[in-house]
Amino acid sequence: MKSLKYILPGILFGIVMTKSEAVSWFRIQEMFRFESFHMYGIIGTAVVLGALMVFIMKKINVKNVDGSEIKFASKDAGYKRYLIGGTIFGLGWAMTGACPGPMFTIVGHGVWSILFVILSAILGTYTYGAIRSKLPH
Repeated sequence: MKSLKYILPGILFGIVMTKSEAVSWFRIQEMFRFESFHMYGIIGTAVVLGALMVFIMKKINVKNVDGSEIKFASKDAGYKRYLIGGTIFGLGWAMTGACPGPMFTIVGHGVWSILFVILSAILGTYTYGAIRSKLPH
């Protein structure tokens, strides 16, 4: 019963990703070819809503589900690492046709080949964790 607070938002996320067509490889291909505004509209909406929610959370001092204070990290490290990380992320997204969030929704649609992408993402995350201390942060 305790995991229900995680399962229900996940189901809702999957429904939203499906209904908005954000899990569609064809929509993602259109975006990277600059043929359609659809995905840019979804991303833009997410950025605006995310910024608005962070602003509100900071203003009213929202607590997390455990009741502890939510702390936002400072972004004073410069833009270079975000540029490199974003480029790697974008290349992976363009090559696979799947953003990390909707990957699990795609599995729910029965596209089993996405499991290779999920395993690759997990391996990449593990690799980063293993070499993180050696990277310039």
